[in-house]
Amino acid sequence: MDAGYVDRWQAGALLAGHLSGYAERPDTIVLGLVRGGVPVAAEVARRLTAPLDVLVIRKLGAPWAPELAFGALGPGGVRVLNESIAQSLKQRDIARVIARETAELNRQERLYRADREALDLTERTAIVVDDGLATGATARAAVEVCRAMGAARVVVAVPVGSGDAIARLAPAADEVVCPLVPTDFGAVSRFYQDFRQVTDDEVRSILKPIS
Repeated sequence: MDAGYVDRWQAGALLAGHLSGYAERPDTIVLGLVRGGVPVAAEVARRLTAPLDVLVIRKLGAPWAPELAFGALGPGGVRVLNESIAQSLKQRDIARVIARETAELNRQERLYRADREALDLTERTAIVVDDGLATGATARAAVEVCRAMGAARVVVAVPVGSGDAIARLAPAADEVVCPLVPTDFGAVSRFYQDFRQVTDDEVRSILKPIS
């Protein structure tokens, strides 16, 4: 492991120190990206005395290149499209991808939200938290979804990220907070001693106290 963090919880504790200006602000909400971002976000929320919630994002990938996103889906039927990419796709392909990703988003929303109220970001400061930033594609989609949901300000906060991803994300977010930006990035997992996969049960357990 390169110099970094013991686990996601320790990373969240250290990340919270860089977000102290948002502590105890009534308009702020911390959103963990499923699934690896949720433990990090939980520790950030605890230390900022801010509400914690989960943000389910589904990228809409081009059929021939899934990593090339032509848009994203978020809670409550929110859909954002990158028209410059979407216009090069056939409508039936777009519809097929949207149908598949909508079904998965709805499944995850049922799984993680349970009986909690729908996520409301109207006029709020949303701090979007993940365990790392490799390409920045998911984080950028999250920013766009948060704006579509009415957030007044969107902050992306990650313990570690690549310089290129941060540079690409900076114009989209109001603020990007990333205390560790290695020159030789490689992969997020390199910067954690414990980077085991976060399970659905763990996510639900973390969110249970706020249900």
